[in-house]
Amino acid sequence: MAETVFRGMFDSDLTTVITVGDFLLCVGTALALGLLLALVYIYRARYTKSFVITLALLPAVVCVVIMMVNGNVGTGVAVAGTFSLVRFRSVPGTAKEICMLFLAMGAGLIAGMGYLGYAALFTVVMCLVSVVYNHFDFGAGKNAAAYKTLMITIPEDLDYTGAFDDIFDQYTREYDLITVKTTNMGSMFRLTYHVTMQNGVNEKEMIDALRCRNGNLEIAVSRQETAAVEL
Repeated sequence: MAETVFRGMFDSDLTTVITVGDFLLCVGTALALGLLLALVYIYRARYTKSFVITLALLPAVVCVVIMMVNGNVGTGVAVAGTFSLVRFRSVPGTAKEICMLFLAMGAGLIAGMGYLGYAALFTVVMCLVSVVYNHFDFGAGKNAAAYKTLMITIPEDLDYTGAFDDIFDQYTREYDLITVKTTNMGSMFRLTYHVTMQNGVNEKEMIDALRCRNGNLEIAVSRQETAAVEL
């Protein structure tokens, strides 16, 4: 009776039917691997509930899709086209999120092909490497604090072209004027610079020098945002 329920309507005698036990074993393994990937991802990382749940379930989804394709080339092409549509229904993610999604899909694909041992080995090895890299902050920019975004408000009668070049030459290695914006009903300008601070310089001294030049108007210093170019 169970074989009749889980047999496809269009299956023939030459079609290999996956047994219920094998199906549950593969899906259970994929769910366990997805949970492991989700736990590794949240280690020392910012995360959202929706992404973690997606990461935990994705290997099982891919596993089931691969098992249902089961060597059918036409179905495989249709599935590939369907998965490509997901890209247009999602927002861009960070490099780490994209990598973890690929790892989850890879684990699900291996499990769906029936190689449960390889799927588990692949997941464990990649998770261990990920934990090691995160633990030692591999790839973290040790000099990230040197990259600053500097916003300076100046009166409209001050020519901002080269007005602060001598100060920047003294305190920074590089500087670049990014935007010029009028503010306060056009009576002031707000300049935004990307600067790279020199090693060992006193940031307050630079701000004091800029305050003397811009008439003690508002100055803001912050770290450069790199999320938009994180990939």
